[in-house]
Amino acid sequence: MKILQINASAKREGSESTRLANAITARLRAAEPKAELLLRDLAREPMPALDDAALSALFTPASERSAEQAARVALDDAAIAEIQSAEVVVLGVPMYNFGVPAQLKNWIDAISRAQVTFRYTEKGPEGLLGGKKVYVALTRGGRYRDTPADSQVPYLKTVFAFLGMTDVQFVYAEGLAMGPDAAAEALAEAGREIESLAA
Repeated sequence: MKILQINASAKREGSESTRLANAITARLRAAEPKAELLLRDLAREPMPALDDAALSALFTPASERSAEQAARVALDDAAIAEIQSAEVVVLGVPMYNFGVPAQLKNWIDAISRAQVTFRYTEKGPEGLLGGKKVYVALTRGGRYRDTPADSQVPYLKTVFAFLGMTDVQFVYAEGLAMGPDAAAEALAEAGREIESLAA
C-alpha cells in the first residue's frame, strides 16, 4: 500500500492538523507495516499559485515551452505523479477564515489537470483518480460541523469526487480555541476515532 500524506497547515511546527494526520498515517501503517509513505508538507514545500505565467505554461505545447515554463509545469507533474501512485491519501487540514488553507488550494490546482486527472465526456466530467481511500483530519477553533459555516467539507467532497475519489472519511477536532478543556476533549475524541480506523 502506498500512502500520500499532505500536511496543509501553514505552520512548520506545532500544527494540530499535522499531528492528527500523522496519527492517521501511523494507524494505517500499524495495520499494514509494509506500507510506503510519501509526505508532502505544504508549509515547507509550498506549491506555487496558479497565476497567468502558470496558465500560459500549461497551455503551451510541451515542445514549445521555454525552460522556465517547463520547470513550472514539472512542479505540477510531480504532484500529479504522487497522487496517481497513491492508494491512500491522508490530509491534515486546518480551517482558516472558514475555508481551506491557500497552500492546499494551490496543491488542488496543481493536481487538477484536464485529460490527466479528470476529463469531460458526453455524460459530463469523469474523475481519473478513482480507487483511492481519502482521510481528512480537520481542525477548527470553533464548532462548524454540519452547519452552513462549514465550507470546507462540501468543497473537499466536491473536488475529490470530481477527480474520482469518492471514498472520503473526515476526522474532526473542533472547538480548539474554546478553552483548554474543550480542546483536550476534541483532540481526545479525534484520537479515539483514529484508533478505530482500519480496526
